[in-house]
Amino acid sequence: MEKQEIENKIKELEGEMAMPDFWSDKEKAQEIIKEIQNLKDELEGVGQYDKGDAVMTIFSGAGGDDSEDFSAMLLKMYFKYFENKGWSYAILHENQNDNGGYRNITVEINGPHFAEASRGFGPYGTLKNESGVHRLVRISPFNANQKRHTSFSMVEVIPNFSAKGGPASGGEIELPLSELKVELSRSSGPGGQNINKRETAVRIVHTPTNLSAQADGERSQAQNKEKALAILKGKIFKALEDKRIEKQENMYVSKTTEITWGNQIRSYVLHPYKKVRDHRTEVETSDVEAILEEGKLDKFIEAEKSL
Repeated sequence: MEKQEIENKIKELEGEMAMPDFWSDKEKAQEIIKEIQNLKDELEGVGQYDKGDAVMTIFSGAGGDDSEDFSAMLLKMYFKYFENKGWSYAILHENQNDNGGYRNITVEINGPHFAEASRGFGPYGTLKNESGVHRLVRISPFNANQKRHTSFSMVEVIPNFSAKGGPASGGEIELPLSELKVELSRSSGPGGQNINKRETAVRIVHTPTNLSAQADGERSQAQNKEKALAILKGKIFKALEDKRIEKQENMYVSKTTEITWGNQIRSYVLHPYKKVRDHRTEVETSDVEAILEEGKLDKFIEAEKSL
């Protein structure tokens, strides 16, 4: 609907709410209230899953220890941001190096229960535009010659379809068993120690698109499989939304199955000057510590919502 149509419909429904007998049919009244909120969300640009929880994965680009250390810096930044927002989070899968950096790490982010949030954005709607390539420029702590180094990490944010009571279970994305390749391995603890003798870690590959998801944070294979499948559905939803794949007559057609390190969305420069700059919105700040150490991302994320 056009903006004027939505506004007229809201006025019409609010007129019904003003009627003396509005609450005589409680079920109908609740449906009208819900419809009004959905229309207001549409008017404000709140998408289908924007009130729900999210899953974030950070992948390191080429560059070895420098890029993996940058991924750890981004993770710390986001953890501080989640804490500032009052959100909880849990690690679903991590691949950490001996220096404390991350080759990749996947985190589940949970905000207030979506049903309690009558308006606005939850973790997914807030974070979804953080998806993209992030770039760091600094003097490398891993280079004995103290040379300037550029590192890249990719951030991917998808809806959390497995969230209890979330906006959707992802059930509308059907994944036939014939399209799934399930791989099992042992879950690992800190330092690479195997904490389970049984194979509880699960990786699922969607063979038509080559998209994959892994979970090893739960105690049982069944729980990790459920998490991995939910993450995979979120990845496919995001790829469809980004038009990286198409679905034609119930068949997925892959346009690109590899993550490409394209133009960065944000740069974090620590040398020769200090600046964080978003290349899409032109928002920038010289207070790098507030961003990376304290997670003060609001000015960037609020600007992103208008993209």
